[in-house]
Amino acid sequence: MNVVEKHNAAKRRIVEAARSIVGERGFSAVGISQILEAASIPKGSFYHYFDSKEAFGEELLRIYMDDYLQKMDTLFSPDVGNAADQLFAYFRFWQETHVDGKTGDKCLIVKLAAEVSDLSERMRRILDTGTAKAIDRIARTIAEGQAEGSVQRGMEAQALAGALYQLWLGATLMVKITHRSQPFDKTWQASQRLLLP
Repeated sequence: MNVVEKHNAAKRRIVEAARSIVGERGFSAVGISQILEAASIPKGSFYHYFDSKEAFGEELLRIYMDDYLQKMDTLFSPDVGNAADQLFAYFRFWQETHVDGKTGDKCLIVKLAAEVSDLSERMRRILDTGTAKAIDRIARTIAEGQAEGSVQRGMEAQALAGALYQLWLGATLMVKITHRSQPFDKTWQASQRLLLP
């Protein structure tokens, strides 16, 4: 492994180690020393890897979005079933990410969107681009389902994908507020009504 590869590997290790604590506490509530401690990196070396905490946040969100989109690609695969099966596998993944007491492994989009959108335009743009790509993947799967007949054709695929994504985001916020899973149950039922023929 050359010097650049070692540097990039250490940088990714810092980001991955910090992901759970940022997911639990939020971006602003986590200090640089906590990030370095989680990654077992010596204090004082943070700025060797990142120009600022904001640059760290940008890298955190970039890596998170890349991983998230790869997970979507795995779920939106013919191996999972028809397009409707793929969509509901994604919704199941969404639910499982936010229930059962998980704290640090929750969706960083939900956890950080309101916080960082006001703090950093660059971090907001990473979230905006990433969620647009996620919605595009949902739309492609809906269009495939409409073509094969596993998804109803009542609504244009891109508009339906956006509505479903926003519906699940809203349900996730309600789960956080109520500490109950019923918002997911209702959203699952609404998704069935919107998607299934």
